[in-house]
Amino acid sequence: MIYLPILLVFILYFLGIPIAYALFGSAIFYFTFFDAGMPPDLVLQRFITAAASFPLLAIPFFVMAGSVMNYSGISRKLMQMAEVLTGHLVGGLAQVNVVLSTFMGGVSGSANADAAMQSKILVPQMEQRGYSRGFSAAITAASSAISPVIPPGIVMIIYALIAQVSVAELFVAGYVPGLIMAGALMFTVTIIARKRKYKPSRDKRASLAEIGAQFKASIWSLLLPFGVILGLRFGLFTPTEAGAMAVLASILIGIFVYKELKVSHIKAILLDTIYGTGTVVLIIVAASVFGYYLTWERIPQEFTAMLLEFTSNKYMMLAVINVFLLIIGMFLEGGAALIILAPLLVPVAVALGIDPVHFGMIMIVNIMIGGVTPPFGSLMFTTCSITKVPVADFMREIWPFIIALIIALVVISYAPALVLFLPSLM
Repeated sequence: MIYLPILLVFILYFLGIPIAYALFGSAIFYFTFFDAGMPPDLVLQRFITAAASFPLLAIPFFVMAGSVMNYSGISRKLMQMAEVLTGHLVGGLAQVNVVLSTFMGGVSGSANADAAMQSKILVPQMEQRGYSRGFSAAITAASSAISPVIPPGIVMIIYALIAQVSVAELFVAGYVPGLIMAGALMFTVTIIARKRKYKPSRDKRASLAEIGAQFKASIWSLLLPFGVILGLRFGLFTPTEAGAMAVLASILIGIFVYKELKVSHIKAILLDTIYGTGTVVLIIVAASVFGYYLTWERIPQEFTAMLLEFTSNKYMMLAVINVFLLIIGMFLEGGAALIILAPLLVPVAVALGIDPVHFGMIMIVNIMIGGVTPPFGSLMFTTCSITKVPVADFMREIWPFIIALIIALVVISYAPALVLFLPSLM
């Protein structure tokens, strides 16, 4: 019966109850109706104190930074840079789509924000160039999975809080996995584009002078994420202060450099920030209360012991965990999966000698693949709702990209030296 709240979470979620309410309701059910020796009012107090966390302040700052960048012209400059670099390749605009998501990882840090932006900007252009709408939506969703992996991603902050690892190390570790995912998707686009005869968006490769001119125009957009990482690396500011600095820098660039940020944008930016922050923080706080139940019943320790009885080989364990997470990702929203499962799986990884930073990247890439995977992928719903693509059309087009991302996941899982190389230099 002590596992009943876990079952209840999934039942409520599949009945359409938001995951935050499912987590909180299941925990309250346990402490109210089971003789746990814990007064329910102390559980409610836990709900309030979980929100009083200084590291959580990083989330609204990074959400706001992503919104400011979309209105300040930074995102447009990145798209122009991506088009100059890859527009001449086979499947030009689809390649631009992937490269733009890679650039946007250091900007928005949110897969859904990236998917929404590209669905509005790039998908209509792709349709005009002869790409099918289903293919355009599929590559937009798949490439958006890169954004949270390239720092600074919001899910990285969440994992760092759960696993008690360095946010700076996790940020730096994201570059190589993000580039591996981008390479896998670009290779897949090339194969599909050649088969369907999708044309490049540019007649010829950009000259060095043209690339240099666009680089100069986009330099502030490109340097912004590196400034955040370097500030963390040299201890100039905390992750929360890094988010605030990203907002300030974005505002200054939007006003004084690109001159596109207007007073009229303030309301939309604040609404984006409030909605994005409220959704994420409510889930985190509810998960904290649910985690209190898990800790009270020592379920993470029992789960670790159970898995270690199954196998003590870390490579076999990684295969089991990857398959488990990929299946869960088909049904459970990515952020919720991370918050629920990280407290259970991180102790297993540590017990087998798997670096928690490396394991964090494995989990994050897994949940991002889940975001594009039917039937409940959040990125699928975001792109389909904005582009008006039927889910059936999306599902027909997305599978080659899911396979490419899974291959990238295998490389990331079994080549820890690639993931940990940059953090080891810190």
